[in-house]
Amino acid sequence: MKNPLGMAVLGLLMESPLHPHAMAATLKERGMDRAFKVTTGSLYDVVRALVRDEWIEARETIRVGARPERTVYGLTALGQQEFTRWVDRFVREPQPEYPKFLSAVSYLGALGKDGAVAALQERAERLRTSLEEMRDGHAKALQQVPRLFVVEVEYAMRMTEAELGWVEEVIGEVEGGGLAWPEG
Repeated sequence: MKNPLGMAVLGLLMESPLHPHAMAATLKERGMDRAFKVTTGSLYDVVRALVRDEWIEARETIRVGARPERTVYGLTALGQQEFTRWVDRFVREPQPEYPKFLSAVSYLGALGKDGAVAALQERAERLRTSLEEMRDGHAKALQQVPRLFVVEVEYAMRMTEAELGWVEEVIGEVEGGGLAWPEG
């Protein structure tokens, strides 16, 4: 299993058995949809792969009212072992990541000074909005679960704060002439 969403599913199932709809809702409630790309299709694909690999298993099928039946999944011993191995490896070993922003900012000069400043200002505003949403979501999550279960949101907030600081610094340098810009 190489899909990081699998890690999120296994982590949730460490807490208690769940059906995929509840998994998606819990990920969203905890703000983990910022760390993991969660769509209905991708979640069900991951659940099927985890069942195939025998890391999770169906525990029961339930029906609430007129809603469709839902299969509740639980972690297997193998799944718990693999989850622990996976988390340990990713915490210990930095992995190369390829953010789109880093790729785009490599060519910031293509936008021209005014275009670069405008784009960076818009990004800064979006980062501020995102940071506020993360802070609100984190505060709400802390009312429901121990901090350990949402510590990744704290990391995401720190990374966003750092990015925002860098973006604002570059804006100032471009506007103030501290960042050399080629003529033409």
